Amino acid sequence: MNKTALPTKLSFHAPDLREQIEALPEGTALIGISTHGDAIAVDLDAECPHVLVCTATGGGSTTVLRSLTAQFLHQGAHALVLDPKRISHLWAKGLPTVTHRGNVAGIHDALVGLGEELARRLDLDDSELDAAPRLIVSVDSAHAALRQLTRYWETFRGKDDPHTSPAVAALEAALWTGRAARVHVILVGTPSTSPLGAAPHEMFGTVILARVTTSTWQRLAPLAGPAPKPSRQDGRVHVVQHGEDAHETQAIWMTDADVVTWLIDVEAPES
Repeated sequence: MNKTALPTKLSFHAPDLREQIEALPEGTALIGISTHGDAIAVDLDAECPHVLVCTATGGGSTTVLRSLTAQFLHQGAHALVLDPKRISHLWAKGLPTVTHRGNVAGIHDALVGLGEELARRLDLDDSELDAAPRLIVSVDSAHAALRQLTRYWETFRGKDDPHTSPAVAALEAALWTGRAARVHVILVGTPSTSPLGAAPHEMFGTVILARVTTSTWQRLAPLAGPAPKPSRQDGRVHVVQHGEDAHETQAIWMTDADVVTWLIDVEAPES
């Protein structure tokens, strides 16, 4: 199949793209358009329920996390956005169905609350769970967040408290049991780095990679063939699904303003 010439940037305002996104079924979000002209999407119900985004600096991981989270919010989901840099997801502040946390104490408390909500949802019967909104846990800069949480817990952990941070334990529990509770994690980073080492990459049905090293590719996409040559094109990623299907894809570009305008249901301005 011949490759398609893609635009240098796939804007949310591209002709018919917004309509295509809004026509997707609940639980499905568009990542972008492949170089073969196919729509590449993630389906949280049909595949493993979580998404892993791993890129080098400037590879577009924050943009991908923002775009996917916004699409699920538009479908009626709620979201917990963990932003250890504090400024990467300012769009999330003030939206009624989004909890945004940036400082380590806030992230810790939010994840402890997530653990409690996960336990509550696992006790619901099917009809009650179906009525609960899907919950998206978006974790940017996961390496930094997990290191901060571990250090934070050590500052006040008592001798009878567990060694592992309860916040980290809650995130790990969401990865293992989230499908049964309509809880889904979009994680920017890698799951194999301590202290989240018990959650293998198999927990992520969709893996989005950009500008990664050959060793990282082999670790996160071992069945998807040899690592491709990294692209310097902004927004160009490789999407690996079902463990072996890799699609070179131009990811959707949605600005903070695009997201807020769309989610408050005001017609988006022309770009």
